[in-house]
Amino acid sequence: MSADDQGVSLADDLALRSDDEVIELLTARPDLASPPPAGTGVLASRALSAASSALAGEDLDLLAVAVLEQAIALGLETTGTIPAPTGVASIVAALAGQADKQEILDRIDRLRRRALLWGPDDALLTGAHAPAALPWRGHHLTGPLARQKPEDLRATLDGLDERERSLLETLSRGPALGRSRDAAPDADPDSPVARLLAAGLLARIDDQTVELPPMIGQLLRDEPTLRTDDLGAPALHDESAKRRFSPSALEAAAGGEALELIRHATSLIRALGATPAAVLRSGALGVRELRRLAKVTGLEQRRLAFIVELLAYLRFIDAGFPEPAPASDSGEHAFAPTMAADTWLHQAPDRQWWALLGAWLEMPRRAWQIGEPDRDGNALPALSGELHDAYAPIARHAMLSTLGEAGRAMPVTTDALATALHWQHPRQIRRYSRHVVEETLREARELGVVAHGSLTAVGRAAIAGDHDEVESSVLTAMRAALPEPVDHFLAQADLTLTVPGPMAADLAEQVELVADLESGGAASVYRVSEASVRRALDAGRSSSELLTLFTAHSRTPVPQSLTYLIEDVARKHGQLRVGVASAFVRCEDPTTLAAVLRSEAAEHLALRALAPTVAVSQADVREVIDRLRAAGFAPAGEDSTGTVVDLRERGSRVTVARQRRAPQPRRPVPSPDQLRTVVARMRSQDRAATARPASLATSAAPVRASGGGESATALIQLALRVNRRLRVDYVDAHGSASRHVVTPRTLGAGQLVAVDAGTEDEQHFSLHRITSVELLEN
Repeated sequence: MSADDQGVSLADDLALRSDDEVIELLTARPDLASPPPAGTGVLASRALSAASSALAGEDLDLLAVAVLEQAIALGLETTGTIPAPTGVASIVAALAGQADKQEILDRIDRLRRRALLWGPDDALLTGAHAPAALPWRGHHLTGPLARQKPEDLRATLDGLDERERSLLETLSRGPALGRSRDAAPDADPDSPVARLLAAGLLARIDDQTVELPPMIGQLLRDEPTLRTDDLGAPALHDESAKRRFSPSALEAAAGGEALELIRHATSLIRALGATPAAVLRSGALGVRELRRLAKVTGLEQRRLAFIVELLAYLRFIDAGFPEPAPASDSGEHAFAPTMAADTWLHQAPDRQWWALLGAWLEMPRRAWQIGEPDRDGNALPALSGELHDAYAPIARHAMLSTLGEAGRAMPVTTDALATALHWQHPRQIRRYSRHVVEETLREARELGVVAHGSLTAVGRAAIAGDHDEVESSVLTAMRAALPEPVDHFLAQADLTLTVPGPMAADLAEQVELVADLESGGAASVYRVSEASVRRALDAGRSSSELLTLFTAHSRTPVPQSLTYLIEDVARKHGQLRVGVASAFVRCEDPTTLAAVLRSEAAEHLALRALAPTVAVSQADVREVIDRLRAAGFAPAGEDSTGTVVDLRERGSRVTVARQRRAPQPRRPVPSPDQLRTVVARMRSQDRAATARPASLATSAAPVRASGGGESATALIQLALRVNRRLRVDYVDAHGSASRHVVTPRTLGAGQLVAVDAGTEDEQHFSLHRITSVELLEN
């Protein structure tokens, strides 16, 4: 006896639903719509399959799982093997005390809309494969531990002997299912497995299989415990608690984190441009190179690894042959910035922030695992293929969405967030461990999405919709969070510049040219030195231009020490001019050039005097300048017109070998219009299946014809004359077969124009694609 024999079948239930209700089902379970089902009978068969039921169970929360588990358990009480009908009242009574009645009724309604339950209130049915929608094989929410509190379960575990606890710990670390001959009902009752089964700490699946209840596994792993004695949604925070930080403080913290992240990403791009990093045979970035970059940039390795992953996903850094080749070039592939990095470096801070945040939201990688041991005990390197995880973007979105359910500026602890995720996604308990949640929140804090345990305005905007739809709202939130750029600084007598905030882009470019960053943060400190002034002079700036910069933008009087430094460096700078011969050295002062020719640099460069003020060398311009500077001179480069040229190092770049893939949805969701077409086609198939064919006595002409030949044409012409309906079997250009009940209107030019009996829509059928035609009764 099947479940269908005991009540209304799912096919009949679906046939009675409205089009909007069927569309709602297909939206919730998109796998049912592809390929389009040939009628509600086919749709019901798909919905009842184990594979589709498992997909439908992915989005069920703990209470919905408990309701479905109770419906299955109550149905099996009478038959033992095939689910029998059960009533809504029985489910509510079974879960009394664990959840609110209205919440239980809401979950029953949700399961009905998803076709996991169907039928009237006094005869609810589940399919034979409904258990596939549950997160586990056993019935742990209706079993002996269902109403026990976590502290009671912990006390029970503390009372186990060593063998029993060791067995449970083994299952908690690996798959929850285990095989044992002692699982059979007639096994030795004194064996550890039998004792654990009797205590309810293991659930029997069959005579050789047992399963560890999820709450026991969490206790053994020291994770936040799934409460089954109270199936209500857990609170994210104490509603009566006061906010520690105001919303404005949250946004300020988010903006500060974003500016720091952008600054550190910029430092990494420049460090890789100056000295590209070697590529391991596996294509990853080795630990040794990561340590070197951490030393150069002054960043922690964990933060540096995170930034490396973001930039690599955006293709701002990639592996290739660096151009121009650096001094330490090995002739092999190396990680270096790409041209796309230069575009990003010149964008506004909000655009830079959006690029990094967008990469994190859609990046299918677990950057926080870098440095953790792999299967062989070796540290996982950055950009390793083992860090790939297609579920990572889904998990991040789920965490942020759950965090967004808390009140604004209300802090949420890691354990509270993990507990809420376990309740919302019981199938993914192992994916939302305390460690995973904690590391994901750390990354979110570094991106300015989370601050002080709360979701920021940028984070709320980022999870509001699809990537393309939210860009405008996220950028608006970012501009509000970022501090206003300043156009001034404070020049100090110790040759430092204090900048009270992020500088405007044009001022930042000038300051970074003439000074070196000493400390970053909300208020940055830059130091002016002889080398930094020379760098600005090398770029073509004059001493008067530099003094004008400090005079115009400093809110304090320009110190004499700074003025003297600039004038002193400028007085020496450019006395020697180096151009292309291979290289020439020109000097207005013969005494200075004579000193150059007597120096050790002249011997290395093979300088040869052509005149008292001119010498030439076979070395290139860059080497001549470097050698002369090492010897204590201050040369400047010039072009053929005598104009000082910018000789700053631009860094190496690589060509992007591959483009970044656009994120693909885990399962494509059909649009509402597509689903309406699917439902209309299904209804047409249903009408065609139930239509009654005309009997032979009604006409001497054939009532059925195969193919689109003369007999089919004759039957269509007969239907046109007597105004009869036709059942048409048709194969479209994509090879998809369908069946329609139509009333013919015209026939000509190889096409039948007819009106669908259910929708009154006009349809066109090519005669050569018609496989059969059947005359129907009116």
